[in-house]
Amino acid sequence: MGNVIDVKNASMHFIMEQERTNTLKEYVVKLVRRKLRFSSFTALSDVSFSVGQGESVALIGKNGSGKSTMLKIIAGVMDASEGSVTVNGSIAPLIELGAGFDPDLTGRENVFLNGALLGHRRRYMQENFDSIVEYAELEQFIDVPVRSYSSGMIARLGFSIATHVQADILVVDEVLAVGDYNFQQKCYKRMDRMLKQGRTLLFVSHDTDQVKKLCQRAIWLDHGHVMADGPAGQVCDAYLDWMKGQEQ
Repeated sequence: MGNVIDVKNASMHFIMEQERTNTLKEYVVKLVRRKLRFSSFTALSDVSFSVGQGESVALIGKNGSGKSTMLKIIAGVMDASEGSVTVNGSIAPLIELGAGFDPDLTGRENVFLNGALLGHRRRYMQENFDSIVEYAELEQFIDVPVRSYSSGMIARLGFSIATHVQADILVVDEVLAVGDYNFQQKCYKRMDRMLKQGRTLLFVSHDTDQVKKLCQRAIWLDHGHVMADGPAGQVCDAYLDWMKGQEQ
């Protein structure tokens, strides 16, 4: 089996304005007079790793370590400042709750909107619609505007859509944290089935128990650097030991 994700020497730099401007006019005036100050923030620094077909890989690390930035680059939401990221296969990204949802549209309408964003024809979404709604447990609310949904309802619908479509790679960022216990168990079973079908999982979570349960391998990031890459249990234990040391 070949690699479906190749990350080579990837870095990500953000340019941030140091002084706050309240209006566009104030911003333009300061820019013309060269009075605006900017600073550079490096979210990822020379990161390299590969993910093979059918692997389940977690990105772990504390807040600000670069995990979500790495997922967004892999999902094509943003481009790396340096290096290269190659993805061989289709991606079903579940990165941010409600991403791609229009709050003024109903759940039904958002199913078809999300399907279109993921590259699927309306007919395919119609064929899978009942199954998507049933899995998300939203039969009674599917014709209600999404702005009325709780974060858990949005997560259930987003996860159901992402895992019903025929994607090679599932990219999941912290979404299981908002589901109740029963729905989390459903998610585990579905992702396990997808892995057995040869799909690839790239998973971000602060819950190392979830990581050990779902993933064969973990990559630990800290301040944009790879600290460790190996079996999930070993890397998670090393990360937790390091975190305990930071607290002392």
